[in-house]
Amino acid sequence: MLVSGDDALAHRLAAELRDVYRQQVTLLVPPSRSSTGPPADANAPSGGRALALLGRVSAGIVRTGAGRSAVNGGAGRPEEMPVSVRETDDPDDVALRDAGVETAQALALVHEDDETNIRAALTARRLNPRLRLVIRLYNRKLGQHLEELLDQAAVLAVPGMDADDIDASTTVLSDADTAAPALAATAVTGTSKIVQADGLLLRTSERPPPGRGGTVDQGLCTLALLSSTSSDPAGVEGSDGSGSDGPLLLPDDGAVAAASGRGRIVLEAVTGPEAGPGSRLSGPALPFRELFSRRVRWSFAGVGAAVTALAVASWLTMGGHPLHAAYITLLDLFSINDPAVGGEPDRQVLQLLTGLVGLLLLPLLVAAVLEALSSFRSATALRRPPRGLSGHVVLLGLGKVGTRVLGRLRELGTPVVCVENDPEARGVALARRLRVPVIIGDVTQEGVLEAARTHRAHALLALTSSDTTNLEAALYARSIAPDLRVALRLYDDDFATAVYRTLRAAHPGALTRSRSVTSLSAPAFAGAMMGRQVLGAVSVERRVLLFAALEVADLPQLEGHTIAEAISPGRWRVLALDMTAPGDRRPDLSAAPPDDGTHHTTGLLFDLHPGHLLRPGDRVVVAATRRGLAELLGPRAR
Repeated sequence: MLVSGDDALAHRLAAELRDVYRQQVTLLVPPSRSSTGPPADANAPSGGRALALLGRVSAGIVRTGAGRSAVNGGAGRPEEMPVSVRETDDPDDVALRDAGVETAQALALVHEDDETNIRAALTARRLNPRLRLVIRLYNRKLGQHLEELLDQAAVLAVPGMDADDIDASTTVLSDADTAAPALAATAVTGTSKIVQADGLLLRTSERPPPGRGGTVDQGLCTLALLSSTSSDPAGVEGSDGSGSDGPLLLPDDGAVAAASGRGRIVLEAVTGPEAGPGSRLSGPALPFRELFSRRVRWSFAGVGAAVTALAVASWLTMGGHPLHAAYITLLDLFSINDPAVGGEPDRQVLQLLTGLVGLLLLPLLVAAVLEALSSFRSATALRRPPRGLSGHVVLLGLGKVGTRVLGRLRELGTPVVCVENDPEARGVALARRLRVPVIIGDVTQEGVLEAARTHRAHALLALTSSDTTNLEAALYARSIAPDLRVALRLYDDDFATAVYRTLRAAHPGALTRSRSVTSLSAPAFAGAMMGRQVLGAVSVERRVLLFAALEVADLPQLEGHTIAEAISPGRWRVLALDMTAPGDRRPDLSAAPPDDGTHHTTGLLFDLHPGHLLRPGDRVVVAATRRGLAELLGPRAR
């Protein structure tokens, strides 16, 4: 396995392939990043400032130990196969040949620069047409075209290539897209996670521990039991190294029945229309109530009422048809009628009053035109948060990850207020198009979070590229609203554990969550390198549960077994069966159905009979731990 990258994702992916799939890995990194541990980039915590911030609230509350490297692990772990690290400034022909690309099984290109990944992918496809490519690319449309191009190049170079190998030949993924559903759901519901499969939203929700003699809604199935210390303010948010106190993934029915004091994560299937009212990302381009201010609208209403009253008075005093009276009133209003010299006194008084209303109408029309011009000019500018806004999500950072999370939150119909320091950031244009309020400023400066109405917010989602900034913003937000739900983007597990325990101890009544983008996205990249389709990854505290679509053929743990026999507690579980005919199946279940105006009906069946026999032509959706998925894919991978 070859991994080429220049940030933390490359190291996390190499560790995933080595620790979980037991693969021989060669890591290509720039010379400045070739260290034994992850790079000290923006995703890693800045030691001095971060620890100083943490010490302000942790003194006298909790003591934490020093961190260890995310790639090499800590002391006491068994000896593992080392990762071969090679230094190269650019993954060109020479570097790829020296790394063994001509005999490699798969190559992952996870550089932050899309152009570098594309150039290296074209080179690698020329050197080894049978090579499985996994490319990190933020641009979705470009990724689709690139995937088709590289697959076509593989077919032309190797005419007899098997169709299954072609499907897994090139996979384009985005770490932001992979992590966005879990991050958005964390902000909205705290622990709910969403994975899309064949047009369905698979939603995992937390259930509290059942009371004495009570029952809990199991949904489709129970996916995990939460940590036994999850209700303890000083408890650890469980990770892979939490031991028996950590979360238990994919338990059997006996373990679920025996764990009466633990909360649990259950699976629910929700169709698209039921997922929420926010299916449309954007509303009208410029609503009428935003075109004119309330004062102007009320002024027009007053003038209209006055004109109507004058028309009625003219009809009652002069007689005749009502339309004629209204016509005479409008002529007097615009001062184009003859003066009523020598007319009846009632008529003269009405003409004077109508002329006075006409004089009032002129500045009102000028004000309306100026306000309309100002509204059209500000329609392309950034909105400010409304004064009465409440129950919203404050999103900090509109980079790659923040942009995808913003789109997910708007799909869920959640009101959002964004805070970004760079006015030219990637997500500012999307926020402007969706008419989402954006505040340009440094989140660590006083007054910025107050302007985002944080004291009335439902949750704060800190997704900047700096762990220190995220921590400082979370601490400041907690000083504004102690019961605010906070979700932070943090890289290092030990640093995240220290933050989690301290915030839980300082604010036991508030919900705190820490998430790592690389830990959420690395399993999907590793699964794609192993040649299987990972639909998504959801976080269960600090651990990860994978959803994958697998062909039953050549998988001895599934082929020829019943549904009941194919379940392995703690490792994997069959969730659904694809009932679509093999020739009509969509190759990518994780993608949204095509928007061609037709209604898409899912072919996934979740209510499976325990005695159903899995045959070679079946395709199933499974939930698996990282090691469980590696075990499922092990025979074919070897």
